[in-house]
Amino acid sequence: MSLLWITGLCVTALVVVRISNWWYRWSNPKSNGMLPPGSMGFPIIGETFDFFKPHGFYEISPFLKKKMLRYGPLFRTSILGVNTVISTDMDVNLDILRHENEYFNLSYPDGLVKPLGKESMFLKTGNIHKHIKKICMRLLGSENLKRKIIKDMDHVTCEHLNLKAGQRRVDLRDLVSSLITAHLTPKVISDLKPETQSILMESFKAFSFDWFRTSYISLGGACRQGMKLIKDVYTSRITSREKYNDFLETALEELEKEGSSVNEDVIVSLIFTLSGITQDTTSKAICMVVKFISENPKVLVELKVRGVTWEEFRHKMTFTNMVIHESLRMTNLAPMMFRKVVKDVEIKGNFFFVPAGYTIPAGWIVMVIPSVVHFDPEIYENPFEFNPWRWEGKELRSGSKTFMVFGAGTRQCAGSEYARLQISLFIHHLVTTYDFSLSKDCEVIRVPGALFPNGISMNISKRSK
Repeated sequence: MSLLWITGLCVTALVVVRISNWWYRWSNPKSNGMLPPGSMGFPIIGETFDFFKPHGFYEISPFLKKKMLRYGPLFRTSILGVNTVISTDMDVNLDILRHENEYFNLSYPDGLVKPLGKESMFLKTGNIHKHIKKICMRLLGSENLKRKIIKDMDHVTCEHLNLKAGQRRVDLRDLVSSLITAHLTPKVISDLKPETQSILMESFKAFSFDWFRTSYISLGGACRQGMKLIKDVYTSRITSREKYNDFLETALEELEKEGSSVNEDVIVSLIFTLSGITQDTTSKAICMVVKFISENPKVLVELKVRGVTWEEFRHKMTFTNMVIHESLRMTNLAPMMFRKVVKDVEIKGNFFFVPAGYTIPAGWIVMVIPSVVHFDPEIYENPFEFNPWRWEGKELRSGSKTFMVFGAGTRQCAGSEYARLQISLFIHHLVTTYDFSLSKDCEVIRVPGALFPNGISMNISKRSK
């Protein structure tokens, strides 16, 4: 046996031992206690591809079903290169979201937040986040919706629907995104030149939470362009000291207060992100409501109600709100929520409610999956059936551990009331004034969020009197 052959054999054996050791350490992460059961998949990529594999709209993810059947509602894995614990238990989910800043901090994948910059609202925690949310409510809170937004929102919605009715076949997602940015952009930054406002609106429309389906370069470019434009306007405002009745002026007032926890970059990122998220999530929600209505003639008949004022929206449009509630439950606009563990968390006893005692190490990500609860047949009878009547006589304005479409705790969505109002107005005008139908290729899948792989086109025409 030659020396070269022996050397090669030893090197090969050493490499095999090192790889085996590395694989073992990957599959069995260290912990100061017992980790939740589960598997970590392949090194680095983990089980990312299985988690994001497209599946049918009217089913729970096969990945989650398989894991829950084997390990229960709490299990470990690796998603997007990060050690992760997934929770599908409603009590654990609620406690995780309620104990932010104590045991958990907000955390999102780099691919989603990196284009928004290091000052993104997604990366802010503690008192800074509370301050930012307070600023957001000055734009999207109930009082401002009632005083400044509902009238323009109603007018622009009517105007866009009337314009598109003459074209017969329209891209529904683009229609809704356009009308949202058309009435919201002047509220955010007023008195822009037409060409500047058009560019800003297109930047807002380019924002998408379907980040794994979007060109990273395209998304990043839109974010940079939009934020640069906002920063230029911000700089001009600081120099001129002119006053404007818009959200940017509100943000500037907060910035100038003594002891303010926000800075220029935070304000710029906030305005862009808030506007982009508002159009992206609300437009998707409206598309889903239209799809459900078009497939349920009995629902369509019930929706033909009187005109919409603030009082009617808040107190009288009961069935409309039932339809919205049910659509949000089935759509799951936030199919997963990410939190980073800031110190070792022991899951047992009176704090969390699972049968075994587990430890989640600091630095791990906890992924809350509310959609599994929304499709639990023990909570919702025939959970994949669109049935607005299931909400009759129930509370429709707030969330709970069994209905978490807008999050919970300190991170509950600031724009939830805005979204409900815009959906209500759009649906009211659509069903009372127009005949409409969706194209036959209007397929919806989950990846894990709802996605229209072929787009969503609508045939629309004004109803004859």
